[in-house]
Amino acid sequence: MEEVAAGVHHWSAIHPSTGGRAHSHLLEDSRTVLDPMVDDDLLAALRARPPERVVLTNRHHWRQADRLVAEFGCPVLCPEPGRHEFAGDDSRRVQPYSYGDRLAPGVLAQEFAAICPDDAALQIAAGDGFLAFADGLVHRDGELGFVSDGLLGDDPERIKRDLVAGLERLVELDFDGLLFAHGAPIAHGGREALREFLTEF
Repeated sequence: MEEVAAGVHHWSAIHPSTGGRAHSHLLEDSRTVLDPMVDDDLLAALRARPPERVVLTNRHHWRQADRLVAEFGCPVLCPEPGRHEFAGDDSRRVQPYSYGDRLAPGVLAQEFAAICPDDAALQIAAGDGFLAFADGLVHRDGELGFVSDGLLGDDPERIKRDLVAGLERLVELDFDGLLFAHGAPIAHGGREALREFLTEF
């Protein structure tokens, strides 16, 4: 793990199903793990101060949460519009959350929901503030962007317009850094980077 800011930690690993690099975060003060990729070293590091919850930024980010559930017995929180993904699956039980809910101390669920109804953003009160994204905004090769058109459904241009509208709303929140499920974090200047990105549209 690397420390992005005081109490905010980041790591990444290759997702065994997709073959892509997936990014995860630990919010130390609230003992919250976001979109977890988990290996033995991480479990060992967490045993000194076990997590109290796992938060999925969308339904597709269960990843390896089952290892944290088995080791620490912590609940897994999922956006309510995505709970159907887990219906009838006793091996992946989730607690739904709604936009506007405070999921943990300093963690507020914000609606983004452009790619899919359960694609959340999380406003995090740590350091100078962070905004965490699921799939609606990615960070690759030092650039902000969207996933490829092939992942945006039948009308990618409409989805991009919805993404831009959502980002224009979110950029008005109080934050400085950005965290991504797909991409390295931006510790400082993330709000300015997002504003600059939006000038392209």
